[in-house]
This record gives sequence, C-alpha cells and structure tokens, in this order.
Amino acid sequence: MRETMPWLQLRLQTTKQYAEETSDVLMDIGALSVTFMDAEDQPILEPAPGETPLWENVVIQALFEADVDTNEVLEQWKLAALSEHSQVGEFEILEDKDWEREWMDRFEPMCFGDRLWICPSWKPVVDENAVNILLDPGLAFGTGTHPTTALCLKWLDAADVNDKVVIDYGCGSGILAIAALKLGAKKVYAVDIDPQAILATKDNAERNNVADERLLVGMPEILKEKSQADILLANILAEPLRNLIQEIYDLCKPHGRIALSGLLTTQSDELIAIYQQRFQMEEPVFQNEWARLTGIKVNN
Repeated sequence: MRETMPWLQLRLQTTKQYAEETSDVLMDIGALSVTFMDAEDQPILEPAPGETPLWENVVIQALFEADVDTNEVLEQWKLAALSEHSQVGEFEILEDKDWEREWMDRFEPMCFGDRLWICPSWKPVVDENAVNILLDPGLAFGTGTHPTTALCLKWLDAADVNDKVVIDYGCGSGILAIAALKLGAKKVYAVDIDPQAILATKDNAERNNVADERLLVGMPEILKEKSQADILLANILAEPLRNLIQEIYDLCKPHGRIALSGLLTTQSDELIAIYQQRFQMEEPVFQNEWARLTGIKVNN
C-alpha cells in the first residue's frame, strides 16, 4: 500500500508584478513546489502563443516538507526584499493523498440527453441498453465534465447521426468522435494538431471497441481530400473558430450541420455574425458562461 505523509503549505498573496520573483524566493528558501492561483476570480482567455498570463492579484501556495523549520522559513522570507509586497498567511498541514484514486472515487457516470452516458471504466454502467462511452483517468483532455463538452454531447444525443459522415475538428480525447460512432455514424474523422490528443483518441477508441475502418484519426492533413461531412463538430476556442470559417464551410456537405463550442457566452454574438455569412445559424445554447452554436450550411 502506498505510504502517505503530510506536507506543510504556506499561502501568500501578491500582485502580478511580483509573482514570479516571489516564487523564486520561496524556492530558494526550501519550497518543493509553488502554485499560482487567481485571488479574485478574474478570467484569462486565449493567451497568445508562448505567453504565460497571470491575474492582477495572485495567491501563491508553497509546499514544504513536513519537518521544515517554519520559524526559519518565515524569518528568511521577512529578510527578502519582496516581503513588503506580499501578505503571508500561516503554515497549514496538507494531508498527502493518492490524488488519482481520489479523482477516481468521485468520477461518477454522467448522462447527456436521453441515451448517451460517459462512464468511468472502473465502475459498472448504469444502463446496459444506453449508449455508453468508457473513459479512464490520466488523460489531458475532456471527460465530459466541462460545459463545452457537455453541450456538444447533448446536441449529438438529440441529432440524427445514423449513417452520417462526421468530422470531430479538435478531437482532444476523442469523446465526441466516439459518441458519434456509438450513435450510428457511418464514418468519423477525428483530427487535432496535438499528437497527445491523437494518441488519447486512439486509446479511447480501442477501449470503446470503435477503432475500426469507420474511424480515421490524425492531423488536419487527413482532410486534405476535402472529405465532406454531414455533421462537423468543433469544440475549440473562439479565435480558431473565427479563422476556420472557410475551412469548416468547405468540409461540410450541402445542408451539412455544424456544432461549435469552446467559446464564452460573451463571444457568441460575434461568432454568430461571422458564421451567418455561410450558415443558417440557430439560437445559441448556454451552460454556465459557455456557449454552443449550431447551424446549417447555406449553398452560395
């Protein structure tokens, strides 16, 4: 059995200007790890490539070994030139846990629509007759818990997918591609620019017994032949959706349907205005602060 031990955690609050330097000082005086957190629920959206943005006010959590001399750490911190720019809390004991096991214990089967379920593979399915997708922990991509994925799954559950060609553009874990196949799609293209997403999709397809000739997984280059789809799903961000309108239009068959997500409610009007040039757009659907847009291709 895995042996656990407690850690000591010190919380500080500072500003964006001093966060990186504060982190360096904490590491110099013995911190094992440092985590930045938002102090005021300030959203950061779509950072530029290579950019690591921070919030205006930052909470820093520093983790130390349980036997560290806390008085010595605090004395060293007071001597640091940056101490006047931070509010320092007290040390607290942080119980060590098997976090993966903790996550596994809490991840329950989830239903999307009338028949589609996302099920952790280590727990029994709720309904053997439902459309069940099995997922494991440890993936860097969607499990259905995020509102944008949930919005797309609910739409798929209600859509007529049977015998259709589907493109999952930005497939991540492949959850939407697998759902489309299990709902009766004839052919699904799952594409992503991240090799880890492609690997995750292939692994999940194997787990769900859909890794066959109906599923083609790869980089967007696999769509160079302009294989047109009856349904195109794109659960990505607003900026790529802005830039991909021509590509998405070209990849849809006449009267093909699109479902777009990964955008905020505040971005929906702009995206609808852009896509109305090529698609007959429908009323957006919202969940929390996230939006899903759907439409039908208009032949110009």
